[in-house]
Amino acid sequence: MSGRHLVLVGMMGSGKSSVGRRCAERLGRPLVDTDELVEATAGATVAELFGSVGEAGFRDLERAAVADVARSPEPLVVSCGGGAVLDPVNRRRLRDAGFVVWLHAPPEVLAGRVGGGSARPLLAGGEPPLATLERLAALRAAAYAATAHTRVETADRTVDEVTDAVLEVFPPCDG
Repeated sequence: MSGRHLVLVGMMGSGKSSVGRRCAERLGRPLVDTDELVEATAGATVAELFGSVGEAGFRDLERAAVADVARSPEPLVVSCGGGAVLDPVNRRRLRDAGFVVWLHAPPEVLAGRVGGGSARPLLAGGEPPLATLERLAALRAAAYAATAHTRVETADRTVDEVTDAVLEVFPPCDG
């Protein structure tokens, strides 16, 4: 089993949290969600942070969370917030510390999974969720590709099927 972190990146609704939980169970590793780490550190939800410190302030907190998980000597399964890869420092840290899997699904599939997205600050701007997801997917695709060691498609797959696909590509050792 790899001693490196297994890192999941991708758009909201791609399955990072659900697949991350299953991968952590199967690998016998702790799961760390960077959004949850930011919330615990700041004592506020992501939505509250976007409201109080803005997206830039949230991204600063996220950068610190990514640095913390990257430094962990214990092998983890890491579920990153959808925008974590926008920061070049995060991209480098994540690639250096772990094996990065981009969980990908088309915006239409993501929109069906996130619904109205009322709990997701980037979907709260009044624009229809599908339009926002299409825009974000286009803006982030290069960053996901630059960060990830491989990509796993999640559309038309169950959580268990995606988990199997992720664990099939996760290197068995560091060597």
